[in-house]
Amino acid sequence: MEINKETKLADIIAQFPWLKEEMAKVNEKFKMLNSPIGKIMMGKATIAEMSKKSGMEAEVIIGKIKELIENHK
Repeated sequence: MEINKETKLADIIAQFPWLKEEMAKVNEKFKMLNSPIGKIMMGKATIAEMSKKSGMEAEVIIGKIKELIENHK
């Protein structure tokens, strides 16, 4: 799967369901993905939007997600 700034978080989670729980390791603010509001936002959120909300660079988020996927195998 190609992960870039326009990739939707929902698409990543659909392919790697376990990643939803692990996202808090990327940024504390991503803990909210496990809340009812987080579930709604996850369907729309792209990596670029996650970057704006968290204050992290999109490339850093992408790198951390890829690292989590690699280490999970």
